[in-house]
Amino acid sequence: MKHIAKKKFGQNFLKDASIIHSIIQSINPLLDDALIEIGPGLGALTKPLLEKSNHLLAIELDRDIVSWMEKEYPKKKITIFNEDVLNFNFHQFDQKVRIVGNLPYNISTPVLFKCIENIVIIKDLHFMLQKEVVDRMIATPSSSDYGRLSVMLQYYFSMEHLVHVPKEAFDPEPKVESSFVRLIPYEQYPFIANNINQFGKIVKEAFSQRRKTIRNTLKSLINENDFEKIGINPQLRAENLSVSDFVKISNYLD
Repeated sequence: MKHIAKKKFGQNFLKDASIIHSIIQSINPLLDDALIEIGPGLGALTKPLLEKSNHLLAIELDRDIVSWMEKEYPKKKITIFNEDVLNFNFHQFDQKVRIVGNLPYNISTPVLFKCIENIVIIKDLHFMLQKEVVDRMIATPSSSDYGRLSVMLQYYFSMEHLVHVPKEAFDPEPKVESSFVRLIPYEQYPFIANNINQFGKIVKEAFSQRRKTIRNTLKSLINENDFEKIGINPQLRAENLSVSDFVKISNYLD
């Protein structure tokens, strides 16, 4: 298909056969998986996924690509949803889903947070993302990449960087390097926040001014004496706190 990539959809189409092969091996799709692909584009992952699964669900916003897909793939093998993934109802399925995709970089973070909202229906996630985003996702405390995204995702998921993907692997070539990553929801969370909304609020507040100490960023929620009671130094910055530290603060306030 002759298709000009549309900037408004953040389209960069994967073309490197060896990387595609590595990605499919990493996903390891099984015949009976409830497999959802976000942004199938011109089929770099779609075609090999169809070969290894009984049926594929695809979410594609670009109507031109949807029209091509409807002619390209057998209807019995694929169900195509011409929808915005951020509005998609993942709870319409009767089994846990495996979600894969080469995500448009301009919506990658919102998609990740949507997956958190739908975590009870998710078996695993395999995403192509901007390398900088993956670095932030798997970053450790006290590193420059560690932030709100790190804490929120590490609370819910075990994550693993799988494949480095250079710019040359795409058409058109993006300005950034990419990474392919796996996220698996914890069956038993290492740390449990009693009030998950409060936990999220504390994390967001703490990183809102990341150069300031938590004594200042969280002063509307907790005072210095309270920090001492739970054994956390109020002079630390948000980037110095582990996921368990944020859970301790949240549960103390709860």
